[in-house]
Amino acid sequence: MWVIALLGASSAFVESTLAQLFKTKASDSFRGGPAYYIQKGMGKRWFAIVFAILISLTFGLAFNSVQANTITAALDKSFGLPVYPVGVVLAVMTAVVIWGGIHRISRFSEIVVPVMAGLYILLAIVILVMSAGKIPYVLQAIVTDAFSGDSVVGGGLGMTIMMGVKRGLFSNEAGEGSAPNVAATAAVSHPVKQGLIQAFAVFTDTLLICTCTAIIILCSGVYTSGESGIRLTQLSLESEIGAAGSAFVSVAVFFFAFTSIVSNYYYGETNLRFIKDSDTAVNVYKFAVSAMVFTGAVTSLDLAWGLADIFMGLMTLVNLTALAFLWKYAVILLKDYEQQKRLGRNPVYRRSTIPKIASETECWPD
Repeated sequence: MWVIALLGASSAFVESTLAQLFKTKASDSFRGGPAYYIQKGMGKRWFAIVFAILISLTFGLAFNSVQANTITAALDKSFGLPVYPVGVVLAVMTAVVIWGGIHRISRFSEIVVPVMAGLYILLAIVILVMSAGKIPYVLQAIVTDAFSGDSVVGGGLGMTIMMGVKRGLFSNEAGEGSAPNVAATAAVSHPVKQGLIQAFAVFTDTLLICTCTAIIILCSGVYTSGESGIRLTQLSLESEIGAAGSAFVSVAVFFFAFTSIVSNYYYGETNLRFIKDSDTAVNVYKFAVSAMVFTGAVTSLDLAWGLADIFMGLMTLVNLTALAFLWKYAVILLKDYEQQKRLGRNPVYRRSTIPKIASETECWPD
C-alpha cells in the first residue's frame, strides 16, 4: 500500500491536472473527469463511454455495497444492531438524499467529516504514543513479513503485492479515474494547482490514516483473532481504550461511509449524463444504487469486496491507458506552472499555452 501511494501520487497528479484542463461548464460549476479528457484529448468517444459505464458500475453499485457492508458491520459490532433493518434504513436514506438532498448532505459533510477525521487521527496519535515502544518492531514486521513465506495468509510475496495494490487503490483512488470527476469541479487559476492537491491527498489517505490504523491493529496484537475489515479495527481499539473506541469508530465510519455512498452516486450520475443526458436513465440508476446499498449491507464482506475489486481493476486499466497517451499535457502544464512560479507570479493557465488543444479547453481564458 505504501508503494502504491508513492506511485499513485504521480498518477493522481496527472489525472486531476487533465481533468482541470479539459473540464466543461455545467449549470452552476464545472464538470469533467476521465470520460471528458479521453474524448477531448484522445478523440475517442467510444473509449470514453467504456470508462463512463465502468465507473458508474464500480462506484454507484460495487463500491457502495462495500461502504454499506462496512456500516452494518460496525454498528452490529458496537451496538448489536441487526443487519437487515440497518440495511433498509441505509437504502431509504440513500434514496432520500440522491432524489433531492445531495446539496444538504454535502454541506453537512463539509463540517462533520473533517471533524471526525481529525478526531480519529488524534485518537491514533494518543494510542501510538501509548504504544511507542512497540512501533519500531511493528514497522520492521510490516516490511519483513511482506517478503517472508508467511505473509498474507500464507500467500507469499505475490499475494502481498496483489492485496496491497487492491487496498491501496481503494484507499486513495489514485489512477482509478474517480477523483478527477471531483477535481474538475474546482475553480483554480491553473490546472496544476488541483493536481498537486490531489497528489497530497494520496499521502494523507494511505501513508497517514491507513498507516495509523495498521499500527494500531498490530500493536494491539488482535490481528490473529480471525476478525477482518472494520471489526478488526474496532476490536483493536477496544483492547487499547475500551468499548468507547469501538463506538467512536462506528460513528465515524457511518459518516465517512454514508457520505462516500453519496459521492459514489455523483460519480455515476456525472458519467451517465456524459453518455446521454437522460433523466429516465438517471432515475433508473438511482433505484439501482439504493437497491445495491441494501444488498451490500446484508451480503458477505468477501462477496462485496470481490465485486469491487473486479470493476475497480477494469476501470483503472482504462484510465491508465488514457493517461499513457495524455500525460504529455500534464508535463507541459507543470513546466508552465513552475516557470511562472520562478518569476514570482501566481500561475494562470491560458489556452494559448497548448495551441493544439485550445478548442477543447473552453473553460480557460485566451
